[in-house]
Amino acid sequence: MFFAAPALAAKPQLKISTFAVDVTPPIGAPLCYSLVVPAERVESPLLAKGVVLYPSGEKPIVLCAVDWLGIGGDSHLDWRTRLAQAARTTPDRVAVQTVHQHDAPGDDRGALKFAPKDTLTPAAFCIDALTRVAAAIRKSKPTPVTDWATGTADVQGVASNRRILSPDGKTFVFQRFTACRNSPYCAAPDGVIDPALKTVSFYSNQTRLASLHYYATHPMSYYGKGVVNPDFVGIARESLSGFHVYFTGAAGNIGAGKYNDGSPENRTVLASKITCAMKASLSNESPRPIGRLNWKALPIRLAHREGTDFNEAAIRRTLDNPNATPRDRASHARYLAWWNRCLTPGPNITIQSLQLDGAAIIHMPGELFVEYQLAAIKENSSNWTAMAAYGDYSPMYIGTAVSYPQQGYETSAVSRVGPDAEPVLLDSIRKSLR
Repeated sequence: MFFAAPALAAKPQLKISTFAVDVTPPIGAPLCYSLVVPAERVESPLLAKGVVLYPSGEKPIVLCAVDWLGIGGDSHLDWRTRLAQAARTTPDRVAVQTVHQHDAPGDDRGALKFAPKDTLTPAAFCIDALTRVAAAIRKSKPTPVTDWATGTADVQGVASNRRILSPDGKTFVFQRFTACRNSPYCAAPDGVIDPALKTVSFYSNQTRLASLHYYATHPMSYYGKGVVNPDFVGIARESLSGFHVYFTGAAGNIGAGKYNDGSPENRTVLASKITCAMKASLSNESPRPIGRLNWKALPIRLAHREGTDFNEAAIRRTLDNPNATPRDRASHARYLAWWNRCLTPGPNITIQSLQLDGAAIIHMPGELFVEYQLAAIKENSSNWTAMAAYGDYSPMYIGTAVSYPQQGYETSAVSRVGPDAEPVLLDSIRKSLR
């Protein structure tokens, strides 16, 4: 079942408030769930940014994007619960996504009891960051909204599909990743992508109060040097005047690999391309009065991936192996947390959507393949449609059903669900758009 807020009256009132909080980790903190070196210095702060929508006669809606790698499981529920309390709403009306930069922390407190010491981001830091975001929401001042607008602009020379397949499309042959060099496959065609950056803005008469941007690509140019930063999407976001929030779309199999050799100089080049698209998207907005606003929250169940390599015994073999690397044991601690969560019957993930007149934004879990975003756009083809992925990060990569037999990195152990996730998610997308 799902819970849907009733449509507002013909001429509803809407207010909006904004919040932005520094959630930069301390020096020495693990980054990227210990998959890279810990924080050695801070180049630019990491932010949690978002808006609170106050529709007349309804409870508020919170949309939050955090410059972290991921927030999963118990932590994701805690974020939604605490932010709901701050906004005086309910957790099902709070969407928390991460932008997914890699020189950034991850929050999965359910895994801490299984992980080696100092390999996952400490709970104290994560809870403190959450507490400060909640405090910022409490202090935020709602402003009446008179109009809203959508914009769209294609991003030139950033996104490319990371998975290079055989000519018959049946077999994975090369991983293009976020940065690519020293292979003829780097220059292969873009492949399946969504080139569009989409923007929704809220206005008070002629004043733009806040803009939310959506684009599907892994948001890294280079990483793993211990330098905390929001990467090229964060640079682009903060280069604009006014208040802007950036959400990463369904980018599990999308990166800048065709257009990025990983050189530090290219970060500003990629940032300028995103900035250019943001400005173009903003420039083609046509503000119009606020009409219908509808919020849906759809609890679903994603099953744990089947197979002898993915069960509890296999996970614990690595966790209990003193010769396993700390990073591998940290990863398996998160795997075990998701395994345990899947043992409990009932829904374990929530899909959310916001619909305005002629527009829809869908909030999804994990590292979705871009095909899910394209499916949502096709399903809602007569309307402007955007997707924010990287909500609850517990399942990690979520491929399409056909991608699992093709194999490749994204459908290896880093995906904790299997082919049966596709029909569940496609069904949830359809229901969210009704």
